[in-house]
Amino acid sequence: MSPNGTSVTHATPAADRIPFSGKLAYGMGAFVNNLLAAAIGGMLIILNLGFGMDPALVGLASAIPRVTDALTDPIMGFISDQTRSRWGRRRPYIFIGAILSGLFFALLWMMPTGRSDLFYFWYFTIGSTIFYVGYTIFATPWVALGYELTPDYHERTRLMGVQNFIGQLAYVVSPWFLWIMTHKPWFATPTIGARWLAIVIGIVAAVVGILPAIFLRERFSASEAVPASVADGPTETAWASVRRNTTAFFKGFATTLRSRPYLRLCIATFLVFNGFIMISSFSSYVIIYYVFGGDQQRGAEYAGYAGTVGAVSTFLIIFFITWLATRVGKKRAFYVSTGLSMVGYAMKWFCYDPTRPWLVLLPAPLMAFGLGGLFTLMGSMMADVVDCDELETQQRREGMFGSIFWWVVKVGMAAALAGGGYLLNATGFDVALGSAQTPETLVLLRLADILVPFVASGLAIWTIAGYPITEDKAHDVRLQLERRRGQSTQPVTIP
Repeated sequence: MSPNGTSVTHATPAADRIPFSGKLAYGMGAFVNNLLAAAIGGMLIILNLGFGMDPALVGLASAIPRVTDALTDPIMGFISDQTRSRWGRRRPYIFIGAILSGLFFALLWMMPTGRSDLFYFWYFTIGSTIFYVGYTIFATPWVALGYELTPDYHERTRLMGVQNFIGQLAYVVSPWFLWIMTHKPWFATPTIGARWLAIVIGIVAAVVGILPAIFLRERFSASEAVPASVADGPTETAWASVRRNTTAFFKGFATTLRSRPYLRLCIATFLVFNGFIMISSFSSYVIIYYVFGGDQQRGAEYAGYAGTVGAVSTFLIIFFITWLATRVGKKRAFYVSTGLSMVGYAMKWFCYDPTRPWLVLLPAPLMAFGLGGLFTLMGSMMADVVDCDELETQQRREGMFGSIFWWVVKVGMAAALAGGGYLLNATGFDVALGSAQTPETLVLLRLADILVPFVASGLAIWTIAGYPITEDKAHDVRLQLERRRGQSTQPVTIP
């Protein structure tokens, strides 16, 4: 605070700035992270439309592996935090995980045709569980790496803005996955299209995903980040090591969950992201069966147009929210981005119109504010929380914070995916009816598509209202940490 009690803006010292090449390299990880997440979610519809699975089974088969994935995230975060190697705590896992996740994703969609629902259920459940192990090995250390690349309050927002911008490139192409898989001039059946698309996605994920491990360097050495412990002693038995690390894991887990600012970020992300995920396929169903009367080809085409418009809009949104957050603060910027997305969700009731199908494009830019703002701001705010935790615990635990954050999100995602399938059935939708869905079913589809994310986003705004870390507080925490470490960097302040 300035002497007269007003807030000040802290300029970013040159030493704290991340070169654009570094931001670009980190952003490549975001592209792979988003590509895999969008692909496994966007291709699920083929299990119903291509393999004929019951929607409830599709939801359950996609939800069960998410529970396993959520459980492995904190374990991977703990392992990464405790790793001591010549290559760092994060980079070896990012390199290996990118290759494994790409390989496992390609194999996941090699299902044979003409089998029972139960066969597909178990194939996809087991296969995607294996895929998520590789995905966790990559994604958890990659997320943690972003929290430590710079100590500056505003540079963190810029880093997350750049990575979110690059990550959004995945969402430019992903809305077209359904169209690609069902495009008959290319593939005889959607199942064949899914197999070839999965191979391409797997190769891209493996090749691009290793770039952050190759081109980035970690800010803290192993000795600075991992406190000395009995693990350094030569007399510790294997059982004692397992017992000590298990105790440390659960203690760190509990300590992390006691951070109230952190819990607010987790809850808000849970609401905004999983409110969207729960109805992620509903828009496609509404467009296909309400706007286009059951025409899958035209419906998929317009769903692709709307998704692309939203993805392209997100690029501009990221610039705007990054700029806005450095002017009015991260919390107020969150209010703006989430509030505008709520307006977009409400517009779908009027714009998803069979007489004027082009109107499906209009809500897309406003809806894009939700996830565009969320993943620009949450990573930056999380890095501030990690600093506050270090001040209290004297440990750098980016991996644990990042992994539990995504653990909370993924547990919610598992419930959302499973609930989405049952919600689809509850509307009375039956794929066998084709264009003959009942008027009541279409109304219920439309209401679910709008109300679920609208209400969830409103609750997220209410949750973030109590988030306490301001720019001034983050600046003060940084100065205390640097005095403790014996550093002399003094960020410049601008009245």
